[in-house]
Amino acid sequence: MPATIAFKNESLAVIDNCCSVRPGDAPFVELHGAFSVSYVRKGSFGYRVRGASHELVAGSVLVGHPDDEFVCTHDHGYGDECLSFFLAPAVVETIGDSAGTWRIGSVPPLSELMLLGELAQAVVDLRSDVGLDEVGLLFAARFVELASSRTPARADARAQDRRRAVEVALWLEAHAHEPIDLESAAREVGLSAFHFLRLFSSVLGVTPHQYLVRSRLRHAARLLADDAQSITDIAFGVGFGDLSNFVRTFHRAAGVSPRGFRRLARGDRKILQERLDASL
Repeated sequence: MPATIAFKNESLAVIDNCCSVRPGDAPFVELHGAFSVSYVRKGSFGYRVRGASHELVAGSVLVGHPDDEFVCTHDHGYGDECLSFFLAPAVVETIGDSAGTWRIGSVPPLSELMLLGELAQAVVDLRSDVGLDEVGLLFAARFVELASSRTPARADARAQDRRRAVEVALWLEAHAHEPIDLESAAREVGLSAFHFLRLFSSVLGVTPHQYLVRSRLRHAARLLADDAQSITDIAFGVGFGDLSNFVRTFHRAAGVSPRGFRRLARGDRKILQERLDASL
């Protein structure tokens, strides 16, 4: 599994991971060596830890606890990529461990974490002047705040049904810029809209519409960090049919407007400090 150290000090390490495991390769047991949160930026994979199974897709977050054994599976594809943040125990103690948050295994795609993950990725790709250590701490703090109030989904569905949910998530990710409704997504796996909605939500922890909107926001964040297109062109290009709806939805998810996010990606210290102060 090729991995690149993007940042490292006594408190935080950021690792850029590109997995080379393919379907059919035998899974193997691994061990978490530290507290970690890994933002899935591409692909999908299964994650088994403490007797629970999780399906992770683009935007999901894998949660690691020291000394926990785990297995990753690749039944639905290969080439998944993650940006992982490893935190020292003292940092976790400062941020908090509300209700055993660091043992929940994963969280589904959540808008704010996705946007922060894309901001961190922009830093790694040298498309942003923000400090990677600052974004990493903010990501971890927001993870604890958001995840501690959630009941994680448990994928009790059959393997075939989990595969169906993941396949449609990958399809939604690839076609997020197009007009898509529940019926058209359900047709991709040959299910009624009702059964598809129930299956997708049970396996991935979000509804198909939530995942679609969050995929659009994630693509928008990546483009905003590039600073090449106008905000209007980005809004329509990622699949929003109305500029004002895009601005409202983005602001609600990120806590800043698209224009503010672009300034943040450029290294606006004031905005970043406000976000840090609100989370730590």
